[in-house]
Amino acid sequence: MSLASRDHEIIWHPYTQMQTAALPIGIVRGEGSLLYAEDGAVYLDAVSSWWVTIHGHSHPYIAEKVAQQIKELDHVLFAGFTHRPAVELAERLLSILPHNQKRIFYSDNGSTAVEVALKMAIQFWENRGTPKRRIIAFRDSYHGDTFGAMSVSSRSAFTQPFVQYLFEVEFLDVPVPGKEQLVLSQIQEILKKGDVAAFIFEPLLLGTAGMVMYEPAILDDLLEICQQSNIITIADEVMTGFGRTGKNFATEFLKNQPDILCLSKGLTGGVMALGVTSSTAAIYEAFLSDNPAKTFFHGHSFTANPIACATALASLDLFTDVICQENRLRISQQHAQFRSKLSNHPTIKECRQLGTVLAIEFNTGETSYFNNVRQKLYQFALDNNVILRPLGNIIYVMPPYCTTNEQLAQIYGVVTGMLTLIAEN
Repeated sequence: MSLASRDHEIIWHPYTQMQTAALPIGIVRGEGSLLYAEDGAVYLDAVSSWWVTIHGHSHPYIAEKVAQQIKELDHVLFAGFTHRPAVELAERLLSILPHNQKRIFYSDNGSTAVEVALKMAIQFWENRGTPKRRIIAFRDSYHGDTFGAMSVSSRSAFTQPFVQYLFEVEFLDVPVPGKEQLVLSQIQEILKKGDVAAFIFEPLLLGTAGMVMYEPAILDDLLEICQQSNIITIADEVMTGFGRTGKNFATEFLKNQPDILCLSKGLTGGVMALGVTSSTAAIYEAFLSDNPAKTFFHGHSFTANPIACATALASLDLFTDVICQENRLRISQQHAQFRSKLSNHPTIKECRQLGTVLAIEFNTGETSYFNNVRQKLYQFALDNNVILRPLGNIIYVMPPYCTTNEQLAQIYGVVTGMLTLIAEN
């Protein structure tokens, strides 16, 4: 009996309508940018398996470091105890994060990193004796699937069943080119209401919204307004962190830096679940008190798991190596060359690129996650042994950094084939 058949009897998959979905593809091995299926098929992972596998699958260096760590220390509670991987990872991260970041708080994934950030921001004002409740976010944003993260995400089909349980948020339009002044006026109107605790944002690139991109200058303006108005700023770099935008972190494009920063996904190279929320010294110091009620009461059973931290350290070794930097530049250049070939194509509404992220929005009716063309594009890619997971009528390419030029050409060939597929339908 195949993995897919056994799975179908007992497992409930994420973001999947189980009644109509095809059987899942059983994967038995991964190497580099390739995934090997139980039926012998080989797939090119063009989306880094949900944007996490930045160095490719089953990297031998990371595997070696994981094996070493599991023989030394598997886990220890992180309240009242510490260990070498957690300390070294915090030191390494603070050395490459924006200079205003001074403290590292560990959690389990991107959603929990966001939850931590929101709770830090809200309790900061509570601890200071000036409670504030209002949160600002971008209208089409996505910050995760836990309740706090959903609250600051776009209201959509994803959140509709839970709307009555989500806290109220003030939403700004995404400041895409041409909307900058509108968004500046929107935030000024919100500020007139007062009581604003924090502004959370995906810097320069909104992933689930369809790889929507905007310029650093307008984000700098928004951050400056927040800083002048004494509002905590939270950068959700869960997706954009670790090189995706062309710099180590998207916030490196900015003059004004956030107070709190959220990380996950590429943090461990996609090998282990781990989340990080970093903060400035000022945020941290608001929780220092003789009053135990001002403690930050948040934690997870697997907080700062030593194996996960060791994995992140190994991933950082690879990430900061010159070879990784060269590969990121090479992929960005290859994307730019392919993008130029697609200019003015009648089937394409817009083609966008930021660093190693390439997004193609097809001219197939309303831009929506539920656009009917999605399944056709997804299946076409699979039939051609490439994993591309469309966001409705938007295809994006976000490959592992080890992806070769020949493999990129294979991906681009599939995208080109999609143009014919859409034109014929």
